[in-house]
Amino acid sequence: MPLSRRLPKRGFKNPSKKNIAVVNIKQLKIFASGSIVDNESLKVAGLVNGKVDGVKILGNGEIDYPLSVKVDMVSLGARQKIEAAGGTVVEVI
Repeated sequence: MPLSRRLPKRGFKNPSKKNIAVVNIKQLKIFASGSIVDNESLKVAGLVNGKVDGVKILGNGEIDYPLSVKVDMVSLGARQKIEAAGGTVVEVI
């Protein structure tokens, strides 16, 4: 039996996979009203750890004061909730 058939097979690791950090709206309550939320402020606050290729805001939770959000990706539900509270959303690429 050849060595290649005797050894166990392992999975595939995609080298071009992007590591996206996920942050929910309910986690943004640590920021004050009117503050700017970007990738650096999320890292300083401890919501994003390690090496990431981007940050995505998801719509789980509620927010009742305006924030200025400047991240890589924002879900449709999160965008609607932030803009309904009087905030602004800018997707930085």
